[in-house]
Amino acid sequence: MTTLSSSLSAVNPLDAGSLLGAFGALGIAVVLFAETGLLVGFFLPGDSLLFTAGLLCTTGAGAGPRLDLAQVLAAAAVGALAGAQVGYLIGRRGGRALLARSRSKRLHEGAVRAEELLNRYGHGKAVVLARFVPVVRTVLNPLAGALGVGARTFTLWQVVGGLVWTLGLVLAGFALGSSVPNVDRYLLPIVALVVVVSLLPLGLELLRSRRRAGAR
Repeated sequence: MTTLSSSLSAVNPLDAGSLLGAFGALGIAVVLFAETGLLVGFFLPGDSLLFTAGLLCTTGAGAGPRLDLAQVLAAAAVGALAGAQVGYLIGRRGGRALLARSRSKRLHEGAVRAEELLNRYGHGKAVVLARFVPVVRTVLNPLAGALGVGARTFTLWQVVGGLVWTLGLVLAGFALGSSVPNVDRYLLPIVALVVVVSLLPLGLELLRSRRRAGAR
């Protein structure tokens, strides 16, 4: 029991390698469920976790645990799809009230971006695009439920977006790990690059919002 407690306390929830080393494929499902289904999971590293998991499925990535590609793909899809659906159901039962209680500035900013996506692109496209924007993918699901987005529309497009996001990032990591010898030497800078790229949509959206506000 002491060993287990020590191992859990040593896990860094913001570090993809630490999470994968401690929990493997199961950790992927849990993290993605929390990030996409529970408002408290907005800080979790979904993008870097998926990409790193793909890298660790190759024999060349010796910096972490050896993961099975089929298990990783299944865990990622199940966690992301189930999380989004739960988030939507939470939203239908009081998503606005839950957001109002939160003191997180990032979460409230994400809610504004999520609502802008829904208004600008329509329900289906917004649900897909939100998967690729950190924080927004956490907030949009309950917000869609709170705003009365149809259950069939939401389910269809969250499945499409969820599969493209999870399978795409895992397979991208797997492809890189399979093609680059000794890829573990570059694991940290690669993951850092993935994090930066994943934050670009949010940064661009913030810049556009400021420009629109300035124009007004």
